[in-house]
Amino acid sequence: MKFKRKIAAALLGAMVVIAACPAGVASATEVNSYTYNYDYWGLEYESPDAYQPISYTDGKALGITAFKQAQGMFVRDNSIYVVDTGNNRIVEIAVEGETMTVAREITEFTGESEVLTLLTPRDVYVDTNGDIYITDQGNFRILHLNKDLELIKEMGKPDSPLLDPENPFEPDKIVVDRAGRMFVLAKNVNKGVMQFEPDGEFVGFIGASEVTVSLIDLIKKKFSTKAQREQMVDFVPTEYNNLYIDSKSFIYCTTDNFAEADLDAGTAKPIRKLNSLGGDILIRNGGWVPSGDWYWDDAAGMNGPSRIVDITAMDDETYYVADRIRGRIFAYDDQGHLLYCFGGPGNKLGYFMYPISIVHIGTDLYVLDTTTGGITRFARTEFGNLIHSALDEYSVGDYDASAKHWEKVLAMNGNYELAYIGIGRSLLRQQNYEEAMEYFKVMRDDENYSRAWKYYRKDWIENNLGYVIVVLVVLGFIPVIIKKIKKIRWEARMQYEFESESKNK
Repeated sequence: MKFKRKIAAALLGAMVVIAACPAGVASATEVNSYTYNYDYWGLEYESPDAYQPISYTDGKALGITAFKQAQGMFVRDNSIYVVDTGNNRIVEIAVEGETMTVAREITEFTGESEVLTLLTPRDVYVDTNGDIYITDQGNFRILHLNKDLELIKEMGKPDSPLLDPENPFEPDKIVVDRAGRMFVLAKNVNKGVMQFEPDGEFVGFIGASEVTVSLIDLIKKKFSTKAQREQMVDFVPTEYNNLYIDSKSFIYCTTDNFAEADLDAGTAKPIRKLNSLGGDILIRNGGWVPSGDWYWDDAAGMNGPSRIVDITAMDDETYYVADRIRGRIFAYDDQGHLLYCFGGPGNKLGYFMYPISIVHIGTDLYVLDTTTGGITRFARTEFGNLIHSALDEYSVGDYDASAKHWEKVLAMNGNYELAYIGIGRSLLRQQNYEEAMEYFKVMRDDENYSRAWKYYRKDWIENNLGYVIVVLVVLGFIPVIIKKIKKIRWEARMQYEFESESKNK
């Protein structure tokens, strides 16, 4: 079970919550709502829908043969490109409002190549000029075509000592930056993301994931014989399973290959964000590592934690990931806070058998199910718009407007903890430290509470410096005054005793 120590805290919190609930109120763990979130204790609670499914489209509805083992989607402007792997084609779909129509089916191209057709394509990327990049895995190559499907460049396996000569080149996922550099994931390559120059030259890897090795494994390998070491599994980095490049050319990587124990330890990183040097700059301030569900049951053939298979990021730096295990979508803000979760396993509208790809046009989300061969479109609700408006206003510095949006969120969902934190952050930015502390205290946000307290204490001292100085001066003179009084009393007593002795004589 994920994050065992935090789950223990969650159980303690659950007992507190249940004890405080009046009779007849269901506990949070009994919720089976479509949209949900987690509280501070890791308990699930229902939420108003941030997104609602509004349509479902498949090959038949589009007037073409059904999608077969489709493996991905890509969006450029108002066009969706579906990688229909089983049918050896790329399907370009034009989206106009709620209408989706097939613009063309890409199965072949023209140019100087021995093979002018696709074979088990795995991914597609279309740049702003309309150039098309395809990982044509069955033909062991990457294709670069112009918008008229004329071959510009065909790239096979690079001649490099960095690649295993015995493994075939099977490109899987691809993204391209504004300079035309290609970033590729390939099957059986776990050294990171392959980088190609615009001319097709392979220049190396970026973003190799860290190798985590237990102390026991290290000791075993240290004291093993050569024959035993040869039989051991090498300590190698984890393979990524998908890529996404945002409008600022940051590359998001996902992986579903990690041990549950790594989640328990908080060392697993199913989602990463790479800068130009390949460094992971994803912010993880949400308390829980962005990884899908915080708590789960092993039932109905669904075992273990969420396994992220795709990601899409919007211009406001919020990002959405798809979980193939339980068919759910998770939304995060740029700080790594979980905004909301929705979806689930099933064949009803808004549920999935095996989600494989997620993209967006504007604020609408499109999710491809590789099992059903259908695309579900989701539209943001009023509740979702309020959350994102609050985040947007805060990012541009309009903290008062942000707080007002968060207040409206709380009016619709009084359990939405991020709204309390959002209001507190807005008050903090407005230098209303004392009130901000109250909001952070309610949500047990120790980090922000400490920050607000530090500023509150500094302001209090500055505003009361004169009084503080007077008090300090008075306190400084008190010992002198006391000493003086004691001296006077001693002298008076000595004078009295002297006079008494004189009279007796």
